[in-house]
Amino acid sequence: MTTVSLTDVASYLPGEPVPAEFYTEYPGAEDKLRDHPMFKVPPLRHHVAADETNADMIERAVQPLIERHGRDEIRDVDVLLVHSQVPDLPFVGAGTEVARRLGLHPEWLIDVANAGCASFVYMLKLARRLLTTTDARTALICNAQSAAGQWFTQSEVRRLAQAAIPGDGCGVGYLTTSAGAPVLDVETRHIGAYAGDMTVVLDDGRKYWEPGESQLRIGFTEAGVAKVLARGNRLVPEVVTELCGRLGVATTEIDVFITNQPNRTFLRNWREALQLPPERHLHTFDQCGNLFGAAIPVTLDRAIHSQHLEDGDLVVLGGFAHAGDFAGAVAIRWHGGRG
Repeated sequence: MTTVSLTDVASYLPGEPVPAEFYTEYPGAEDKLRDHPMFKVPPLRHHVAADETNADMIERAVQPLIERHGRDEIRDVDVLLVHSQVPDLPFVGAGTEVARRLGLHPEWLIDVANAGCASFVYMLKLARRLLTTTDARTALICNAQSAAGQWFTQSEVRRLAQAAIPGDGCGVGYLTTSAGAPVLDVETRHIGAYAGDMTVVLDDGRKYWEPGESQLRIGFTEAGVAKVLARGNRLVPEVVTELCGRLGVATTEIDVFITNQPNRTFLRNWREALQLPPERHLHTFDQCGNLFGAAIPVTLDRAIHSQHLEDGDLVVLGGFAHAGDFAGAVAIRWHGGRG
């Protein structure tokens, strides 16, 4: 079987860090749910500029890959996969615009709408399958998250406990058919039973595309939050344990563990369930907040840059999406530098 490696990653964070006080000291900021484990506020996060798009962030995130591997090599990618948490336009995914900006002509171009906060794992699986079953030899996978500076800064939503948690950013990965940093295995689960449990709300009852004055927000309730916490606490350790079992290693043998980062409670519970010390479970929550799908590649890029990864490390990336309708984990054997 053809070996596929995550050869390199890169990332981009927009603007200057935004302090928690932007939300917590906003006039009328509510206390309801503020002390709930789901909504403990990170000190910092980043926001997209008013006119900054997903395609803008992806273009900026890819620049380090171009510098390290050459413009021609990146332009020749065979597969382009793009996940945007909030699309820039109705009907149109960001993938084709990204291809235009970067001068790409991929045989495979897919805008991945599902898998949410764990979409980097899902796209790794999709790219690996394409690189092992077709003539494709290179892939670019992109995660862009722009909801924080768009949805959560709205005047009414900004008062809510949920608003202070997300941050914006972008992470990208470059895959090749090589043995540099091989993808060892991937475990994914689509869980239809939980489909539709994540909702958005407009207080006037209109559809999101109908004209009106109420502001779109995520439909959190105390009962719903309790269900998501219970599912998330269970799902991520389950998929990681299943993955490690197939590889014949104990979860305690994971050298570097990186997940999506909804809140500190999930981060603590996941590493404790897998019996990993905090120094092996890396995250950027305090600097970036909940980056949704971009959290895994952004944190991985920072871990490489800060030399937290050593040659031969077993790296596991994992997470779950929405209210639990997807969970996945991928194992990579890291080898040296940036591939």
